[in-house]
Amino acid sequence: MGLPAGHGKPPARPAGPLVIPIRCLCSFNNSTMVDMDNPAALSPQPPGNVDKDAPLKEDIRLLGRLLGDVLRDQEGEAVFDVVETIRQTAVRFRREDDEQAGTELKTLLAKLSREETNSVVRAFSYFSHLANIAEDQHHIRRRRAHLLAGSKPQPSSVAYALTRLKDAGVAQDTVEGFLREALIAPVLTAHPTEVQRKSTLDAEHDIARLLAERDLPLTPKERARNLQLLQARIATLWQTRMLRYEKLTVADEIENALSYYRTTFLRELPAVYDDVEEEIAAQYGSAADGLDDAAYMQMGSWIGGDRDGNPNVNAATMQRALVRHSTTIFDFYLDEVHALGAELSPSTLLVSASPALLALADASPDHSPHRSDEPYRRALIGVYARLASTARELGATNILRKEVGHADAYRDASEFRAELQVLADSLNENHGAILAVPRLNGLVRAARIFGFHLASLDMRQSSDVHEKVLAELFARAGVEGDYAALSEDAKVRLLLDELAQPRLLYTPYESYSDITNSELQILRMAREIRKRYGTRAIRNYIISHTEEVSDLLEVLLLQKETGLFRPSEKKSDAMVIPLFETIPDLQRAAEIMGTWMALPIVADVIEHQGRLQEVMLGYSDSNKDGGFLTSNWELYQAELKLVKVFADANVKLRLFHGRGGTVGRGGGPSYEAILAQPPGTVNGQIRLTEQGEIISSKFSNPEIGRRNLELLVAATLEAGLMPHDADREQIERLSRFEPVMAELSQRAYKAYRDLVYETPGFTDYFFAATPIAEIAELNLGSRPASRKSTRRIEDLRAIPWGFSWGQCRLLLPGWFGFGAAVSGWLAEGDRDQRLALLREMAQHWPFFATLLSNMDMVLAKTDLAIASRYAELVPDADLRERIFKRIAAEYAETLHCLTLVTGTEERLVNNPLLARSIQNRFAYLDPLNHLQVELIQRHRALSAEEKVDERVHRGIHLSINGVAAGLRNTG
Repeated sequence: MGLPAGHGKPPARPAGPLVIPIRCLCSFNNSTMVDMDNPAALSPQPPGNVDKDAPLKEDIRLLGRLLGDVLRDQEGEAVFDVVETIRQTAVRFRREDDEQAGTELKTLLAKLSREETNSVVRAFSYFSHLANIAEDQHHIRRRRAHLLAGSKPQPSSVAYALTRLKDAGVAQDTVEGFLREALIAPVLTAHPTEVQRKSTLDAEHDIARLLAERDLPLTPKERARNLQLLQARIATLWQTRMLRYEKLTVADEIENALSYYRTTFLRELPAVYDDVEEEIAAQYGSAADGLDDAAYMQMGSWIGGDRDGNPNVNAATMQRALVRHSTTIFDFYLDEVHALGAELSPSTLLVSASPALLALADASPDHSPHRSDEPYRRALIGVYARLASTARELGATNILRKEVGHADAYRDASEFRAELQVLADSLNENHGAILAVPRLNGLVRAARIFGFHLASLDMRQSSDVHEKVLAELFARAGVEGDYAALSEDAKVRLLLDELAQPRLLYTPYESYSDITNSELQILRMAREIRKRYGTRAIRNYIISHTEEVSDLLEVLLLQKETGLFRPSEKKSDAMVIPLFETIPDLQRAAEIMGTWMALPIVADVIEHQGRLQEVMLGYSDSNKDGGFLTSNWELYQAELKLVKVFADANVKLRLFHGRGGTVGRGGGPSYEAILAQPPGTVNGQIRLTEQGEIISSKFSNPEIGRRNLELLVAATLEAGLMPHDADREQIERLSRFEPVMAELSQRAYKAYRDLVYETPGFTDYFFAATPIAEIAELNLGSRPASRKSTRRIEDLRAIPWGFSWGQCRLLLPGWFGFGAAVSGWLAEGDRDQRLALLREMAQHWPFFATLLSNMDMVLAKTDLAIASRYAELVPDADLRERIFKRIAAEYAETLHCLTLVTGTEERLVNNPLLARSIQNRFAYLDPLNHLQVELIQRHRALSAEEKVDERVHRGIHLSINGVAAGLRNTG
């Protein structure tokens, strides 16, 4: 099969990946390997003799050996030998750049039977999953070692941020005041790049727990038992279906997201608050007393409310989402209150209690004489009864422990929190403060964070849908026969006139289309949800494809039609939030917002919002529209212009960053991304999406989840409070840097658009040379892969666009155009001077440094030799040659230019742990890619009349799962 004609030899690969034979896993050449089965080997070793990564290697070695044992036991020695032969050949192909090994590998894969193929795919896929678990555990291990050593605070920690702030002269009162007003909100979305089933995730959670247990000083018998349980859970993985055979529903997506609350958020988010207060006290020397009522970090969700392009989301899914949210938090509260009842046993025979606590106990339905002197228990029995009544009123149907007797439901979450505070205050006043530490304090904090709604549910819809609904309402009411045909000025005049009218457009005596009825019912449901679950349950309405001021006014008018906007009160219950996505929209964002905020009726609404307005920026579509470099630059420019417009209007700006998993969709380290924002854009108000497999990567492990939540707080503190260097030197630098970036952006935009949108046949190449068609068939989520039933790149969602390029190992959206931009710019002036300027930009401009760092990571994961195998799937040889040659040339130029600017040919030189991680797993990822190509060739070779071979089909989808797990951020 070979490389595409004219391509030549694949680029040399970095030598020396970590080689872990599945058979015996004895290929390490590291003499400092720690034997984790020997507790004596864990004793401290002299500095300089310790390989910090030795435990990681040993964990991977152990998990690989156990996987090999399971494979041999489940599939037989013959299949095991096939897997091992493929592994060895793939390692030789990658390590030695051996073309003969490449030919052998293709021959081996082509000879596999359908049954063998799926076993091989599953074996390599599960190795990637197990390697991820080992790496996560090692991150936790290294962080603990750092803390135990008493080292200086790590960058990206709250301690580090507070140290910097204190050194810069920022006072404790300023920090506490900032946090009291702040809102930091991770928003979970259901975008379809999470390829793992919950059953798989559950088994992997157990494996992670058992692996962590091996760091403890276990007895030989306990260690043997641990090993047995690890093998059992890996065998469970092997016998568990990896793929979903039915398409996910919105209800499934809601349940999947809620599993992360139970695993991480319910306990770890309150714990982050504790950590922050402890660090403030440690840094400044006095307790952070001013944060008792702060709720600066809260959770958000799109799942069940995001209907942009998803016909499966409606009023019923919104209602279901809130019922399930509420049930989840009530289950947690009820369990915690029950546990507190067992723990808080102080007797009034021995210690006093506050009058308020005694009154709360007397109001309890518990009248047992056995607890007459135990007011905390009686009070908690009453709290439990009130919680149970409230839960039933809000939709919970399965309360496991029946309450002692009836009690009235709480009016709202603040009333529940107030009763918990009565218990806490009584303990504090009566020598019992320490008794509140294990559970009660965390529960009080959780009640403040999660309320009875758990997470704020955003509504989102496309502007063109709003236009259709209002066009129908205007026409049926006899106000305007063809609203859609009006000019922008005419639309704005009509919308403002209608907003001033006391009457409604809608009448129950007319018939309306399904879409109009559905959209209005969603807004009515939002009003009901706010009434039932609290005002934080729904408070945002996001407008996709915002292009004009009328797009915003349309939503305000629809809110008026459904009672969410009341002109007499000048108040909107759901903030109207524009989403600027494409390059032209980003360029007009500041102009649109300036006009919007200047409208008198909007100014009144913003006043009631606390002079705060949110704007959402779309990373994914802007990248698909204009490429990596231009997307980043236009986002940066839009933010700077928005800051000025909002300052002129005296309105506080909150940015909502629609980031995805891949760098092409705004992915990359969150801490660095926040610090790289333009000055003035992170002022304590920031929301950002967490999508797809990134949710699992960040939050499936509680300790890693807590760390990721902490770094969001740390970055927001540092970006929002650190005095900006506005000296003359820095201003002068930016005056030189920004014009260069603008020119680079123009060049990169032209190169990217020329390839993707202006090259004849590019769409055919993309659909043939990537598994986009096969990805669309996967049951990854409830949302279609494309907005319309076409093959146009414009209509394809940005998520499968990026996912497809990741699968074929090109990751084109994360780098294409950089080489053309830099080389072209260098060639048109004094090369040495211009190169020196680029290097200065990389050293002194966080925006440019982060851009280069993220691109560096993408290029480290890119493999042109593997991508060339996918190019062979393009049936038109001329098209294949023409387009792949252009991509390969730009890849080479991008590598060359990145080396010129950074001064190093090595990828990830500043992140050696990630570099090793990537190289370690490539030898096991490569066979999956080769197998995927082989299976796609078989699948696509079938004629229209031939029946699809389900085993081949399944093998393709299994390989997609494995590659996604191996790369970790492909969506």
